[in-house]
Amino acid sequence: MHQIWKSFRALYFASLMMLIGSGLLSTYLALRLAEDQVDGLWVGALMAANYFGLVLGGKLGHRLIARVGHIRAYATCAGIVGAAVLCHGMTDLLPVWLFLRLLVGLGMMCQYMVIESWLNEQADAKQRGVVFSLYMIASYLGLVLGQLILVVHPELGPELLMLVAMCFALCLVPVAMTRRIHPAPLRPAPMDPKFFIKRVPQSLIAIMGAGLLIGAFYGLAPLYASQQGLSTELVGLYMGCCIFAGLLAQWPLGWLSDRYDRPLLIRIFALLLGVAALPLAIFPHVPVEILFVAGFLCALLQFCIYPLAVAFANDHIEGERRVSLTAMLLVTYGIGASIGPLLAGVLMKVLGSQMLYAFFSVTSLILVWRIRPNAVTNLHQVDDAPLQHVAMPDSMSSSPLVAALDPRVDEQVVQDQMMEGTEPSDEPEPELEPEIAPEFGGPQADTKP
Repeated sequence: MHQIWKSFRALYFASLMMLIGSGLLSTYLALRLAEDQVDGLWVGALMAANYFGLVLGGKLGHRLIARVGHIRAYATCAGIVGAAVLCHGMTDLLPVWLFLRLLVGLGMMCQYMVIESWLNEQADAKQRGVVFSLYMIASYLGLVLGQLILVVHPELGPELLMLVAMCFALCLVPVAMTRRIHPAPLRPAPMDPKFFIKRVPQSLIAIMGAGLLIGAFYGLAPLYASQQGLSTELVGLYMGCCIFAGLLAQWPLGWLSDRYDRPLLIRIFALLLGVAALPLAIFPHVPVEILFVAGFLCALLQFCIYPLAVAFANDHIEGERRVSLTAMLLVTYGIGASIGPLLAGVLMKVLGSQMLYAFFSVTSLILVWRIRPNAVTNLHQVDDAPLQHVAMPDSMSSSPLVAALDPRVDEQVVQDQMMEGTEPSDEPEPELEPEIAPEFGGPQADTKP
């Protein structure tokens, strides 16, 4: 462990600084708009623009890295992100802020791709799981520390924007000073939406639901907490506790995921989330103690859905397609995360701040309705499924290349797929039997006992 930390500490530090800046910026913008009494629709739109930028960056990042190399691409995007952050303090025009948030998301996705491809290429196959775990810890820790800065510095002045820009400036240092040989240029991994929609439709539904939930949470939870009467310090503490809950959930979740049916777990966690969100959804105002306890519990449950859905999808996709699968999951998650803040923002504007948790509850119950464990056909389940669960950061802090760090994925296949940008196989695909039963559009098949 110590040797791995020593080998990759520069990349971990860069990730940490990026996520501190990103987490602080999201909460700061929500609180600034709340202070100016701007309705939740604009707050949701800003987060939607950020996720749209992340999805767009997943496509453009490959081209930029292929053209100028990893270090130049990383430095370019860090500079653009830092400038975009500072521009928020130069104007109060919300349409301009939307464009700036899109730029931040686009640039950060390219930075994620540089770091993750670097980790993947230089990580030994036997150490890949540990390398990935430390990367995930750095990502979540950065998001938590970004919120806790508000506890120390609650004034919503330009100093916080300067601090965010400073984080993106500091994340440049370890990458720019590295003496390691940077990885070979990347090309986009092939993505076949029709194939994945037919093969893993329930997984994509779960990923979409996770995007709706987590996108709305990151964008609107600070606004909700502010409208509950919490001070800036308590809002930062509330957000930090909720994100920390997501980190705490990952390891016990892995134990459960490896021992119980994953679609069943998704339904159970979604049902529990729908119930846990009800107190905050029903009452317009709740005591601070209840707010923190219920918020922590809801966050713990909602951050479980995404990694379970990823593991469930990987159970039904061959190893050579898993980088492409992760790209498809990112796009699906990004669509949900772009829509979620907008829908929840409209509800909060019309019916009050408690509608954020009403949105969580309704979305969770829809997942309970749509995810059917007894409808999984298993006709395309990989031989060693269920695969060992791998804790995953949410898509706010990863790129499609994060799949390459998965120790379950063959290293040479991943490198060939990312380098060549070709389909994994030229052989015609067999007729697909999806993971769901006829009532959802698939043919009849034996169901899982």
